[in-house]
Amino acid sequence: MTFSIVAYDIKDETWGVAVASKFPAVGAIVPWAQAGAGAIATQSFANVSYGMQGIELLRQGMSAESVLARLISADTGRETRQVGIVDKTGRSVSFTGKECMPWAGGLTGAGYAIQGNILTGPDVVYSMESAFLRTDGDLPTRLYAALMAGDRAGGDKRGRQSAAILIVKAKGGYGGYTDRMLDYRVDDDPDPVVKLGELIYLHRLYFGKSPENERIPLAGAPLFELQKIMARLGYLQTAPSGLYDKATREAFRAFIGNENFEERCEPEAGWIDAPVYDYLLRKFGK
Repeated sequence: MTFSIVAYDIKDETWGVAVASKFPAVGAIVPWAQAGAGAIATQSFANVSYGMQGIELLRQGMSAESVLARLISADTGRETRQVGIVDKTGRSVSFTGKECMPWAGGLTGAGYAIQGNILTGPDVVYSMESAFLRTDGDLPTRLYAALMAGDRAGGDKRGRQSAAILIVKAKGGYGGYTDRMLDYRVDDDPDPVVKLGELIYLHRLYFGKSPENERIPLAGAPLFELQKIMARLGYLQTAPSGLYDKATREAFRAFIGNENFEERCEPEAGWIDAPVYDYLLRKFGK
């Protein structure tokens, strides 16, 4: 009823899981991960304790193979289970019980494990592997590419309903307080993998960083366009001029604050990241 990929990026020290299913809120069940330990996908009549217990065993330094052996040895329903594990060094394993509904199976490679059940066929997992290996970029990019490839190759033969992605990195969460770098779920949607991609895009938009050469100075024509928007929305009480005066700076600060883009601009220095500028023009421009 589900297809997933668990993986480790040695360069960025990130671990993650991406999953989709014809089942509601799959993100509340399948993906488990902890920075410095590893990642687990537990599915097919999911034994959710595999997630909690498995992460603890990984945290203790056990290998993916050893964790799998420990988990299934104590589970009388193991032949109905499916699980993928990647440990803190990228060792991986995938298990499919003999009673999982067909098509069911998985494959592994250095730093990843892919598995699925009730699929349209083996092309789903092979397409996921191909996309993961040929895609450049960070772990979220590669996991999403794999998930989309599996979805478009047929995915869950019953249809589509939910999808999720979980990425962990030490101090990678908001403000550096947790390891949850990326944690998005689409619980019920006719095309959940596409919707998940939209959420990942928004995450990068709000929390990404642009190089200095992609910063747009708040002056001239770019500023004039923002002033028109801010005036129309009621932030700016003076006529647009293309000049970054005190009234414009305060209006810009309020506008950006309400749109939650404080991390992608600097009102005092007078610049805004290009992707955010383009987004604001698309959203509010007329």
